[in-house]
Amino acid sequence: MKQALFAICFASAILAQTAPKSTTASKSTSAVKSTTAAKSTAAPAAPAADLLHPATLNRTAPAIYRVKLTTTKGDVLIEVTRAWAPRGADRFYNLVRAGYFNDCAFYRVIPKFMAQFGISARPEVNKAFATANIPDEPRKESNKRGMVSFATAGPNTRATTLFINMTDNAYLDPMGFAPIGEVVEGMGNVDMLYTGYGDISIHQTEFENGGKSYVDRTFPKLDRILTATIAPMPAAAPPAMAPKALTPTPPGAAKQ
Repeated sequence: MKQALFAICFASAILAQTAPKSTTASKSTSAVKSTTAAKSTAAPAAPAADLLHPATLNRTAPAIYRVKLTTTKGDVLIEVTRAWAPRGADRFYNLVRAGYFNDCAFYRVIPKFMAQFGISARPEVNKAFATANIPDEPRKESNKRGMVSFATAGPNTRATTLFINMTDNAYLDPMGFAPIGEVVEGMGNVDMLYTGYGDISIHQTEFENGGKSYVDRTFPKLDRILTATIAPMPAAAPPAMAPKALTPTPPGAAKQ
């Protein structure tokens, strides 16, 4: 898985042509030149996040955040814990914020194993991310049912494709698949994703080059992510109130 100076200089030219030669005009022109010089030496603004320029997707994710996948089978809510795999959590966070997963197919769903997604619906975006890999990091959680991990094609090849474990896949743990989060709502919807085409991951290159039009034409029954958005975290529960101590009635005292 990217004028202001002209306007100021133009204004300076107008002032030079129309203002009389006076101390006031001189000071005004000098002030404009000073402002222009200051703006010309100011640091340029950071580029906006752009899917065609993966290096611009560089925000640090919150310690814990949630992502809502609105899919053709219903909502799936993923809670990501950055401490489990910081680089992976940051990449997922930035991809979601930039709209990468919108209209993204679940292109590999194997019952009692996993559901994989992460090839963009836009071929030009897939091309931009062809070498935008992130380094591996130590695995801290197991690939049990509901856990979400990045797929890999060897060491240091995590990029944009992820999978949701549909069963306990602890045998994947020694292979370096490091979970970044887990499904906290909607796992039943994951279980219902279409599997009728079998394992069609052999067509991954065609998915990358063809985008949405290829999916719609060749595998129209595949389920997909309609939108992926950062979801609000649940409100913290109020602290439990300690039970009020009851004052015992003194012996012999009249009850009110």
